[in-house]
Amino acid sequence: MSLWPSPLEGCDTSAPLPTTKNCDGKSLASLPRVTSSPFYTTFARPIDPSNNAFDFHIYYMQGVLAQKEFARQLHERIRREFPEMRIYQFWERPVGPHPVAMFEVNTFTPHQTGTLFSWLAVNRGPCSVMIHPNTGDQYRDHTDLVTWMGPPWPLNTELLKKRP
Repeated sequence: MSLWPSPLEGCDTSAPLPTTKNCDGKSLASLPRVTSSPFYTTFARPIDPSNNAFDFHIYYMQGVLAQKEFARQLHERIRREFPEMRIYQFWERPVGPHPVAMFEVNTFTPHQTGTLFSWLAVNRGPCSVMIHPNTGDQYRDHTDLVTWMGPPWPLNTELLKKRP
């Protein structure tokens, strides 16, 4: 028995998928669809968007002046470019489970999440970005469900474990 639910759970698999190729000769043809997937506008469970759905933690090495200055400028650019997102203060030291200085940006919709993800993919410079959903289980969000851009940093996950 798997610890992970099947990715096909809740998906209509009654029609066989085509094996033909698209005009590029490489990608597989898809089934025709009348409506878009609901996941373009609604997060998959168990992501909880009631406060914010995703956290983006942008890490930089506070002892490296060039990284610190780049991160400060990146923080300002994000505040100017994406004012509808929740942007936290610029930390110059490690805080919470984070091993180096960082700042955090929260997204509230799948559209915002994809937009910030794609923007940071090409604009993050020397910074690493830890991205995690908010499901109500902080430990799992920061370990099993985390995604990294750039080199990952080891977190102090003991701070995230639920205490009795």
